[in-house]
Amino acid sequence: MSAVDGGAPGVLYGVGLGPGDPELVTVKAARIIGAADVVAYHSARHGRSVARSIAEPYLRGDQIEEQLVYPVTTETTAHPGGYEGAIEEFYEQAAGRLMAHLAAGRDVVLLAEGDPLFYSSYMHMHKRISSRFSAVIVPGITSVSAASAALSMPLVEGDDVLTVLPGTLGADELTRRLRGTDAAAIMKISRSYAGVREALTESGRLDQAFYVERASGGSRQLIEQAGEVDPAAVPYMSIVIVPGAEAGGMPADANGRGSRAAAVGERSAEAEAEPEPERSVGRVDVVGLGPAGRDWLTPQAMAVLAAADDIVGYAPYVERVPPNPRQRRHGSDNRVEAQRAEFALDLALRGRRVAVVSSGDPGVFAMATAVLEAAAGDERFAGVPVDVIPGLTAAQAVASQAGAPLGHDYVVLSLSDNLKPWDIIARRLAAAAAADFAIAIYNPASSSRRQQLADARDLLLAHRDAATPVVIGRAVGTDEQQITLTTLGELDPAQVDMRCLLIVGSSQTRVVRTAGQARVITPRRYPSPS
Repeated sequence: MSAVDGGAPGVLYGVGLGPGDPELVTVKAARIIGAADVVAYHSARHGRSVARSIAEPYLRGDQIEEQLVYPVTTETTAHPGGYEGAIEEFYEQAAGRLMAHLAAGRDVVLLAEGDPLFYSSYMHMHKRISSRFSAVIVPGITSVSAASAALSMPLVEGDDVLTVLPGTLGADELTRRLRGTDAAAIMKISRSYAGVREALTESGRLDQAFYVERASGGSRQLIEQAGEVDPAAVPYMSIVIVPGAEAGGMPADANGRGSRAAAVGERSAEAEAEPEPERSVGRVDVVGLGPAGRDWLTPQAMAVLAAADDIVGYAPYVERVPPNPRQRRHGSDNRVEAQRAEFALDLALRGRRVAVVSSGDPGVFAMATAVLEAAAGDERFAGVPVDVIPGLTAAQAVASQAGAPLGHDYVVLSLSDNLKPWDIIARRLAAAAAADFAIAIYNPASSSRRQQLADARDLLLAHRDAATPVVIGRAVGTDEQQITLTTLGELDPAQVDMRCLLIVGSSQTRVVRTAGQARVITPRRYPSPS
């Protein structure tokens, strides 16, 4: 029964949808959208609604839709009351359309990008309807929070003050406000970016400011230094973020607060005469990226990478870290580990938080040893904290894709003779084979090292049956992943390159089939000697 016939009236829900990613819609918002009788949303005359596109996964498909089309946005109008008169009439008519549903007992959801009470069109409906019908607000994640998250950068910390500013204030007023706050978020910048950039420049904040376009928008998200943005190319869904002094790690004043004067370059004559405060020492984290891709990266590693100021490592590994414009990236050749380690520690001495990246685990044929050796070998670095952040090793990754070939005792060896002589490698291989270990072989071959693998195979065959299972894992975790099962006797070195890791089974390793798939296992029980 409708309210007109004596039934209960409907409820208006102002539902915040967050910054754009449908997965950032709250559970409550999704539930209410799916249950509503009527779904309403604003759009320009082109008919496309960002709000509806965000909410689409949560629509039932049989709901009444009310598209509230603005009669004007920036264009001129023939309305006798001008732009203000046209918009006021639109809001009154739109409110009337929604109240007709409420009066009939239908619950109405009015979709709002971001939060319904934060620079949102929903407010105009709320003012006109909430005195006559029940109105419930479902808050959403604002673009300010989404942009800060996209930057992986603290916005405010400690006593930092955040000011949210509309870019439409004008350059002079924006300049005054920016000089009087620690952190700022500047919204409504699409048609006023030239003035926003002028205000950032005049207030001394331009170098600290970041432009974020379509925060949380996946591949459409764009992050740039605010000074590098073309004012003619700034869309509606964009924002400028200026981190606070404490959050941005700027010098503190006498009261312990982040110094806004230092942040904006407004130092007094007395301050100019004083020596700069000594910057605190940063830190170095040696981070394991795992074998490939974000899915193989630990949450701890992701958090450390996000917090870093500098990313240091072998260039292809540095490229695996998602770019962030506030971070500096230092890629180098694979043969300069000692120099790379010292460079990272030197950055930390200058107050930087440095992530030195390695593929797999940084403690397995990687950078952890080099960094710790450099830190211990030079008294300059005695006070630099160094932590090792573990990663999934290549041996573990290949083993998981093949089954469980490392299910019992195993040995890890590198065939590279760049840092140790071949006779040491040969002795260790022979000893591991004689002791009946499964063996994970790193760096089995490269373009310049082709003979070592053939020699290693011959050494192993002196102690192992030719039918011993061998796993060749290539580019595990990538779209080019290949897992090849062969035997020691049939191992062809031509199949192997630097992107491969080999696992040679023990005498107990065997191939079994599960669900029609061949799997390699090394049982956990070892037979007792007779």
